[in-house]
Amino acid sequence: MSCGEPHETECSEVLDHLYEFLDHEMPDSDCTKFETHFGECNPCLEKYGLEKAVKKLVKRCCGSDDVPTDLRSKVMGRIELIRSGQAVPDHDVTADNPAPG
Repeated sequence: MSCGEPHETECSEVLDHLYEFLDHEMPDSDCTKFETHFGECNPCLEKYGLEKAVKKLVKRCCGSDDVPTDLRSKVMGRIELIRSGQAVPDHDVTADNPAPG
């Protein structure tokens, strides 16, 4: 997604790191860049608003459920594989024993 306008911070960078922004898992300087971008780019602002609403809904509906630490580690590991462009295993990351194949 891109609005087609030039920005100091590219739309692709903002969208690739949107959840880090939403979860307050990035340096303040990057947060400032993202906030500036949202002020300039309506498509990214809309995507941010949608993802923020989904996150709020999930928290309200599932916020009391504790996520096992090992599950979080497995999911985060898979996300990092995807971000780095490496091959992603076909097996279910939540399973204790990987599926053959």
